[in-house]
Amino acid sequence: MNIENGFRFIDLFCGIGGFHQAMANLGGICVFACDIDASCRKTYEHNYGIMPAGDITKIHEEDIPEHDVLCAGFPCQAFSKAGKRMGFADEAKGTLFFDILRILNYHQPKYALLENVRNLASHDGGNTWRVIHDSIVESGYNVLDEPVIFSPHYIGIPQHRERVFIMCVRKDIGTVPPFVFNESNISPCSVDDILLDEDEIENLAKYKLSDDQITWINNWNTFIRGINCAKLPGFPIWADSLCALENNPMVANWDNLPKWQQNFISKNNELWMQNIKFIDNWLKEASKCPLFFGAKAKLEWQVGNIKNPDIWEHIMQIRPSGLRVKPGTYFPALVAITQTSIVGKRKRFLTPRECARLQSFPDSFICDKKDSQAYKQFGNSINIKLVDLFARYMFGDPEIRHRYSKESQCPEKNPSSSKKTKSISDNGPTLFDSFDY
Repeated sequence: MNIENGFRFIDLFCGIGGFHQAMANLGGICVFACDIDASCRKTYEHNYGIMPAGDITKIHEEDIPEHDVLCAGFPCQAFSKAGKRMGFADEAKGTLFFDILRILNYHQPKYALLENVRNLASHDGGNTWRVIHDSIVESGYNVLDEPVIFSPHYIGIPQHRERVFIMCVRKDIGTVPPFVFNESNISPCSVDDILLDEDEIENLAKYKLSDDQITWINNWNTFIRGINCAKLPGFPIWADSLCALENNPMVANWDNLPKWQQNFISKNNELWMQNIKFIDNWLKEASKCPLFFGAKAKLEWQVGNIKNPDIWEHIMQIRPSGLRVKPGTYFPALVAITQTSIVGKRKRFLTPRECARLQSFPDSFICDKKDSQAYKQFGNSINIKLVDLFARYMFGDPEIRHRYSKESQCPEKNPSSSKKTKSISDNGPTLFDSFDY
């Protein structure tokens, strides 16, 4: 393998290769990958011909090949809002950042591109970010003072998935100029961009909603369309609390309930009192559906107050907190479980291939044969187009640097400025100078 015509990169916590796909597209050659998940390693090998190593904590840094770029979407459970948010106190996963650090310190690659969940930026009052930032600087790298938070839907990919991106440039190579994004410049999104036609889906029936599921969702649609209130409820609707307070079994333990739960019970009770006849009749009908119990007897309407609401026009998720309904503009973030979205207008779940498209994987990508594993893997992955964007910015691509400069994103604040944004290449050689893309 001739590596002189490209740059060498390593892919830590590689998953199914979101970083790999983007870096290879830019001319990079992967010289090392690792991931603790055996299923991910198999998928990675099927697609890239490389079998990743396993647990990074058991890999000696001197055994890792020399490389120009270190890539790492390090595990997020210790920082995610969905986890316990223990940060560096989580010895199992939070400290894995320091495995990145020991590799950086030993190999001193020219660049490192890291990614994590949005909550990393604010975790522990910002202390977690400060530790990460200062550790990278002490290792000999320039990095922006504040984490960059970005989502695929900002650039027209229909998935709302805010993530922190950390661009690290070795100090002798150059700096990282401020990355600016004005949210008024968000590109239009359409879920249709990633949806397959029904005749393209193998075993379509597997992804279609069952008759009971359609009946269950129709019941909630009847509720949303028939309720009489000043504006549609933004608080969770709990069917068990749509009743008189004295008939609500949770009220017996009222003083021990957290304030937020007391608040939701009170709001449900008020809604019931304003619509007693309609809700009582609705509950009788909804209760006939065998699925109407537990979490499925709860609704989270997150579409806002709109005229002629129709659940089937939107995106749904079946969550422990209830049936969550979001605007049909873009999908909520894929998650690392089989809890995939329902496409209302298609009355079916997203397929693994559509999840792949939401993460910008090409249709040639070989998914895990088990849907449950495929959903998990794409939920854990990184969006390829965002890796491409931030890699190019970090490497010094003049076009990308200019696009995300203050003068481009906020031109009204710089009416007389015609100076181009300073790029890494102003401070020394970059990958864009050294390699042919």
